[in-house]
Amino acid sequence: MFNYIFGLFSNDMGIDLGTANTLVYVKGQGIVLREPSVVALDKNTNEVLAFGADAKRMLGKTPAHIQAVRPLRNGVIADFEVTQAMIKHFIRKVHNRRSLLHPRIVIGIPSGITEVEKRAVRESAEQAGAREVKLLEEPMAAAIGAGLPIDEPSGNMIVDIGGGTTEVAVISLGGMVVSRSLDVAGDELDEAIVQYFRRKYNLIIGEATGEDVKIKIGSVFPLPEEQSMEVKGRDQVSGLPRTVAVTSSEIRQALAEPIRMIVGVVKETLEETPPELAADLVDRGIVMAGGGSLLRGLSDLLSQETDLPVTVSMDPLTCVVIGCGRYLEELDNIRRARKALVSQ
Repeated sequence: MFNYIFGLFSNDMGIDLGTANTLVYVKGQGIVLREPSVVALDKNTNEVLAFGADAKRMLGKTPAHIQAVRPLRNGVIADFEVTQAMIKHFIRKVHNRRSLLHPRIVIGIPSGITEVEKRAVRESAEQAGAREVKLLEEPMAAAIGAGLPIDEPSGNMIVDIGGGTTEVAVISLGGMVVSRSLDVAGDELDEAIVQYFRRKYNLIIGEATGEDVKIKIGSVFPLPEEQSMEVKGRDQVSGLPRTVAVTSSEIRQALAEPIRMIVGVVKETLEETPPELAADLVDRGIVMAGGGSLLRGLSDLLSQETDLPVTVSMDPLTCVVIGCGRYLEELDNIRRARKALVSQ
C-alpha cells in the first residue's frame, strides 16, 4: 500500500546502465534520458567536470590533468565512486525535484555478473538516492522490451549485443531456461578495428574513430557495392598525423574474429536448449536487440549459421530500458500475484 501511495508522488524509473550508454525510463513518461556512460575528471582534485555527451566529446582530447573515463567495463562497474556519481547525476537530472520522495529504480544488469558486482550496482543506486532498487537481468529486460511473449510455455530466444557484453538467453514461462554472457560486444568490435589499423597501416586511431568506421562501413557479409572512407590518425613510426583510405572488405576482415565468437556463443546456447523449446525456435526464431545487432548482415549471418529465422527488434537500442520500465510498471501487480499464491 505504501509503495503504491509513494509511487503516485515519485518518478519511479528504469535504467539501462550500459557500458556505452545509459538510458532512463520514467514511469508514465517513457524514455527521458539517453547519454553516453562517460565521466570527465580532474586528476589533480578528483573533481567531476562533466557527464554523458559533454564528457564523451572530451575522450582522447583532454589536457594532462583531465581524464575522460568510462566507469563501466563489460557491463559491470570498474570504478565504484565514479559510477555512483554518474548514476546520481542522471537520477537528479531526471527526477522531479519538487518531489520529496526518492524513486524506485529497476536496473538492467548482465546475466553473468557476480554477487559482488550486483551489490556494487545496487549500492550505487541506493547511495544515489533510490528508495528501492530491483535488478533485472538484461536478456529478460530485452525480451520484455522487444515484446516477446515470455510468460507463455514456449521457447523465446533473445540475443542482446550491447557495448560491453553479448547476452543470449532462451526464455519460457517468465524465466531464463538457458543463458550465456560473453564479454565480446560493441567495444571489442571497435577495438578490433583499432588494432587492424595499427597492424596493417601503422596508424594509431582512437576508440571513437574505430566506432565511427564500424558504423559507416562495417559489415559481416560482402556488400552489393563495397564502400570506402578516409580515416585520420597518428603515424606509429613518424608520430605525425596521417590519413589512409580503407574499404568495407578490410573492415570485414578486422571484425571476423569477434563476430565468430558472438556466433559461437549463440550456437552454444542452442546446443544447451531443451529439445521441446528448441522445437519452438524453429518457428519463432531468434530476436536480436542492442546496438551491435545493427551491424550490416549480422542477422543474416546468424540465420545462416543456425538455420533459424532471425529478426532485429523494432528499436534495438532501447529494448533493455523499455523492458525495465515495463517491469517497473507491473511490479506492484507481480507482488500482489505472489502474495496471493503464498496465501493460498
